[in-house]
Amino acid sequence: MKTDSRFKTLIKSTNDVNFTLFGEIVTVPMGTTLAAAILSNFGEASRITETGALRTAFCMMGVCFDCLVEVDGNPNIQSCMVLVHDQMVVKRQIGLRRIGINKDD
Repeated sequence: MKTDSRFKTLIKSTNDVNFTLFGEIVTVPMGTTLAAAILSNFGEASRITETGALRTAFCMMGVCFDCLVEVDGNPNIQSCMVLVHDQMVVKRQIGLRRIGINKDD
């Protein structure tokens, strides 16, 4: 569900980054955190807990872990701590993920 941005972009980049966010191609300025890109492009939860509770970025500084997503096949990525890069594929994290499990294990 796309929404009007609720944030003013402070990044003054002439370079854009294209990536896949929850199945849609999104373009944001280079240097944008993944959490900021999610909040400015979607009004939906970025993850669903094992009990079905909806979560999205909250603290924006790596403390609350509500912004966990799957990035390029790797679960448990804090979106507020990662800069968006070209061709990144981001999926909604659903339920529990075992610690240490990723696509390379």
